[in-house]
Amino acid sequence: MDANKIKKGLGRGLSSLIGETKIESQKNKLAIIEIIPNKFQPRKNFDEENLNDLVNSIRERGIIQPIIVRKSENQISKYEIIAGERRWLAAQKAGLHEVPVVIAEADDLKSLEFAIVENVQRHDLNALEEAQGYQRLINEFSYDQEKVSKFIGKSRSHIANCLRILSLPEEVLKLVENKKLSAGHAKILVGLDNVIFVANKIIDKKLSVRQAENFVKIFKQKKFSIKKNKDPNLKELELSIMEKIGLNVIIENKKNNKGKIIFEYKDLDQLNKIIDIIKANY
Repeated sequence: MDANKIKKGLGRGLSSLIGETKIESQKNKLAIIEIIPNKFQPRKNFDEENLNDLVNSIRERGIIQPIIVRKSENQISKYEIIAGERRWLAAQKAGLHEVPVVIAEADDLKSLEFAIVENVQRHDLNALEEAQGYQRLINEFSYDQEKVSKFIGKSRSHIANCLRILSLPEEVLKLVENKKLSAGHAKILVGLDNVIFVANKIIDKKLSVRQAENFVKIFKQKKFSIKKNKDPNLKELELSIMEKIGLNVIIENKKNNKGKIIFEYKDLDQLNKIIDIIKANY
């Protein structure tokens, strides 16, 4: 087997991967039914509209770029996709019975690397899938953020910001996965204590990213001189009020049970909101 290079790479990082991979043949065709999906595919959702556009293109011009496959280790006479699963799906919808392929040698780790890089560089992943792809490169390939940045061809700050999304609660990550929240929305939610409440409010109010940025400011932790041993019941009460009125609240209680409640407002609209709440209830 010759270590030939596939000249039409799918991106800078992927090209280097392919160039280092042994190729059996560049001119094979395989039946659709002989091909199985990549078990390491990071993409969970395929955009139906974009897929249909590809289907129409394939019907008119065929598949220009071959699908890269390897022999399946688990299924005899089957080939597992390394790169090109979207083209394979579109080919089925277009009614093709066979597709052009490049059969390559690749172990599981190399196949995973191919799958992540192809999807990331083609912008086929949503924000969560992209972050998970980067995290797998770090966890399973011992990459650091700098190496991921160079390999993918994106800035280190972009990589770092993507990875921050993974710190969000599972419930919020599901909203990103289902495209109810955008990447921009998700990034501004990182670090909030009441993130699930705020995320649902953003969706309910259909806020743009800029509107959401202004909205979450009232939930950001403020630099008040609060004692570390503050009564947890007071903290819970503060949060409960804050979530109901949408304004930052501080409760200061002394030993003799005297104290004050502070409502923080940023403009006249917020001040009027406080006044309206008081008038409506008292």
